[in-house]
Amino acid sequence: MKPIEVQGLTKDYGEGKGIFDLNFSVSKGEIFGFLGPNGAGKTTTIRHLMGFIRPDSGTARIVGLDCFEKHAVIQTKLGYLPGEIALMEEMTGTAYLNFMADLKKLQNKKRIQELSDYFELNPKGSIRKMSKGTKQKIAIICAFMQDPDILLLDEPTSGLDPLMQNRFIDLILEAKKNGTTILLSSHIFEEVERTCDRTAIIKNGKLMTVEDMNSLAQKKKKIYTVTFRDIEAARRFAAEDRLPLMEIKDNKVSLSVSGAPGAILEKIASAAPVDLEIKSQSLEELFLHFYDKEEA
Repeated sequence: MKPIEVQGLTKDYGEGKGIFDLNFSVSKGEIFGFLGPNGAGKTTTIRHLMGFIRPDSGTARIVGLDCFEKHAVIQTKLGYLPGEIALMEEMTGTAYLNFMADLKKLQNKKRIQELSDYFELNPKGSIRKMSKGTKQKIAIICAFMQDPDILLLDEPTSGLDPLMQNRFIDLILEAKKNGTTILLSSHIFEEVERTCDRTAIIKNGKLMTVEDMNSLAQKKKKIYTVTFRDIEAARRFAAEDRLPLMEIKDNKVSLSVSGAPGAILEKIASAAPVDLEIKSQSLEELFLHFYDKEEA
């Protein structure tokens, strides 16, 4: 039994909206990314895992329990950070954090202070007057305050500045070390690349692929931009057989290279270029490749 299991999960809202026949599982201590643009079905999936929505078909289970039927029990075992934060704005941040701690029956509130210090949060003021970033910090602390075994995080760094985004990444990597199972929904490629063990790519409510991040890194192509002294030299090089040619522009030739670089580097060296620039394909470019492939 895995901490999170989704089988055939479907919720059809009509006109192509919803999620359709989703199948994936998350192992203990794994950070599982859920990557896709807004409207792809990430939040709908997480809301099923929280038991907020009854599926049309299929199942969502956490620690073996049906997420809809046993939502009250499940919600005591996990930390949840919603994509759309709705705090009680008439309260102060301190009062709200204490209220949530009492709701979670948290005996020791030391962790709240530790997390507040970590995110440089002063929660004493009125929530109504707080910035989006400050409200996001309060929501993060609510999700982490009881050090849960499972975390469901929907766009968790929305509204945070780069420094706090980095601190958040360090926080979930530390939670992973302690055996916490994390489902991280995001459209921020760097966030996924730095934290996740595996990543699901979702489009229009359908799971396109689930990729191991180490394997995905190996699939990344490198772009070699080779500069020659003149256009004629560039054209002669581009005319060679079995060259992974992308484009030729003036005296520059761009190649898309995957696998071991030895043979292609030998070809480049023998052509006597004046410069060589190598750029790795980003996760974003690889992600767009999956989308383009699906469109085709």
